[in-house]
Amino acid sequence: MRRLRRDPRARWCLVLSCLVLAFAARAFGQGPVAQVPPGTVVRWSGDGILSCAVGKTSFAPLDGVCFYPIDLLRKEGVVDLTRSRGGQRESLAILIGAYPYPVQTLTLPLSQVDLSAEDLARVRRESADIGRLWGRSGPRQFTLPLRPPLDPLPKGGRFGSRRVINGQPKSPHSGADYSAGAGEPVLAAADGTVALADHHFFAGKSVFLDHGDGLISMYFHLSQVSVEEGQAVSRGQPIGAVGATGRATGPHLHFGIRWRRARVAPALLLGDPAGLPEVR
Repeated sequence: MRRLRRDPRARWCLVLSCLVLAFAARAFGQGPVAQVPPGTVVRWSGDGILSCAVGKTSFAPLDGVCFYPIDLLRKEGVVDLTRSRGGQRESLAILIGAYPYPVQTLTLPLSQVDLSAEDLARVRRESADIGRLWGRSGPRQFTLPLRPPLDPLPKGGRFGSRRVINGQPKSPHSGADYSAGAGEPVLAAADGTVALADHHFFAGKSVFLDHGDGLISMYFHLSQVSVEEGQAVSRGQPIGAVGATGRATGPHLHFGIRWRRARVAPALLLGDPAGLPEVR
């Protein structure tokens, strides 16, 4: 990531453009406009909802509610949400606000930052393998809230932090880190299937679970993995143990969520869904 600063004039032009689009949306009866941060999940409730959609992507409501995950790297601007109920198509616009997350500065061994040609080739292969998971779809096997991956779940954070490692800007942190003792059991957040279980350069020993409806949960830096690819797992089932493999400074669990390709804050799906940002 090369740029952490933005021309203030360009920023104001973008904001004004967004406001113009927002007021136009209201004028054409698309409903009120709410502002939300990237990396969140928006909730649109109502009676008799038959389907929900963003652009060309449609999906079934969950417990009668439309949930719209907003990607962490979604740019500022207006997003149109739609739903169908009572034979009518309803729509409204939301405004994605500025990136609100802090900068995290880390110092790591040079071998984990300035990669050799061999390590770089490995990272690219692993990224391609992982990237193929985001397009998976299937019957929904989960309900909200998800089950915490540790019991008890300690305080965690750093979701969205823009990382500067050894002075070099890197990709933002797309999961939540939970400090825990090495060997502590790591639990499946919901019923699902093991989509990938491997030892990756950055993530170390890691497990990716497919819960249907495009929801993938991720568990990184494990000391051991107790499941294998293709295996069905149940909510709360141990899938591995806390460790410090891969690019890690100590034992902890990196827990991440992708929902319909969007990187969202895991903590949002571990709490009461009624507490998610709601639009009307």
